[in-house]
Amino acid sequence: MTISIYNTLSGTKAPLETIEQGHVKLYVCGITAYDYCHIGHARSALVFDMIVRYLRHRDFKVTYIRNFTDIDDKIIKRAQEQNTTCDELSSRFIRMFHEDMENLGVLPPTLEPKATEHVQEIIDMIQELIAKDLAYQVGNDVYYKVTKFAGYGSLSGRNLEDMQAGARISVNEEKQHPMDFALWKGSKPGEPTWESPWGPGRPGWHIECSAMSRKYHGKSFDIHGGGKDLIFPHHENELAQSEGANGEGFVKYWVHHGFVNIKDEKMSKSLGNFLTIREVLADYPAEALRLFIFSTHYRNPLDYSSTALNDAVTGLNRIYSCLAEIGQLPTTGNDKAKGAASKKDMQKITSLAERFHQAMDNDFNTAQALGHIFEVVKALNKIRQHLPAEPATADLTLLHQGAATVQELGQVLGLLNDDPAAHMEKEQDQILSTMTITPDEIQALIDQRNQARQDKNWARADEIRDQLLEQGIELKDDAAGTSWQVKSN
Repeated sequence: MTISIYNTLSGTKAPLETIEQGHVKLYVCGITAYDYCHIGHARSALVFDMIVRYLRHRDFKVTYIRNFTDIDDKIIKRAQEQNTTCDELSSRFIRMFHEDMENLGVLPPTLEPKATEHVQEIIDMIQELIAKDLAYQVGNDVYYKVTKFAGYGSLSGRNLEDMQAGARISVNEEKQHPMDFALWKGSKPGEPTWESPWGPGRPGWHIECSAMSRKYHGKSFDIHGGGKDLIFPHHENELAQSEGANGEGFVKYWVHHGFVNIKDEKMSKSLGNFLTIREVLADYPAEALRLFIFSTHYRNPLDYSSTALNDAVTGLNRIYSCLAEIGQLPTTGNDKAKGAASKKDMQKITSLAERFHQAMDNDFNTAQALGHIFEVVKALNKIRQHLPAEPATADLTLLHQGAATVQELGQVLGLLNDDPAAHMEKEQDQILSTMTITPDEIQALIDQRNQARQDKNWARADEIRDQLLEQGIELKDDAAGTSWQVKSN
């Protein structure tokens, strides 16, 4: 099987063919460290965490670089507002970011370079661009000449003339073209400063990723990723800088994920409609957020709501409950008994891994892959619920192997890492803590029901079952007696 990836540059899917055999070099634009991260950042982190996990699952070596922008106009402004330094501010929010990533269960990248640690590499690249007549100095600023790069606009599908028509040159700005962008910015009073051939200043935003990706991945590498909001101007400008300086192709596959929306609006700090990762994780398990995000293909918009998160919690518990129930079953039964599982359900269960991989190989289609997992969970539950008192060994083997496959493939997506029995016990305790009925009261009603059944008072027995069900308690009768569990939605 071959992994196919949608490439923003070509607008088509293409087989993954790495520059170095078996080795994927991935660069993802990280955060600008000036505030807490919202769930739009969570989606980005989780999408590329999923891609890295899956590529490694498919036996690729992955070198994953995710940078930090730790000097920027937003950082300077926020530091001034808080009467602190840019270094203190960015360091603080980088620490917060790492805490968020750990709480989300995101694997650490191979390297996390910071812009301020690579100023010399940035200066070197700017000098190369000037030497090739692709950049020019105005005062202490340096700008990139977009008209000198023939491919400008190819990534975003924009025409330079159309971009120029919508642009305006501000007063006293001496750019040669309205779309020329800053590679180096002369420092204003009170701003962080580095010495350069063009005077004291600091890097522009776009150049940092070109310089850092070249240092750690070389002039050309396999995958560059980020949100769709980065396609223009950030990634468009990166492409122009890097190919202009290096004289060769920059990135083979450009991968961009969709936005997170709230009430049909893109979630963003500028719109003030965002929820931080910390706020979401205070109310929902990290795996539920992961399941919610992966239930939509990464390139599509994702509509956030509490209803959607609650549904994800329910779905996650449905899987864990299935695994926990199967975990309590014996591994062997009646070797002579005929298996009760239908051929259709057997086929669903035994083909899960193949179908999961087919979905993931098709541009990391997590939504379809999860659909296959839930389909198998439904089949496993059906078989388990219809097991006779002396189940066939074939059915038990199918159940245990199917459950193991579900958990293994879930873990490829960073899900199902808990012990199923412990997870359900914790979930049940949390639900019970919000209920008015206690375990002792539940058991007392079960005892009354058992007595009613002995007395053949079926109406009273059914009444007690319904009474418990109304309070969210589900009864299960089998050869071992009557047990109960919190009803799953």
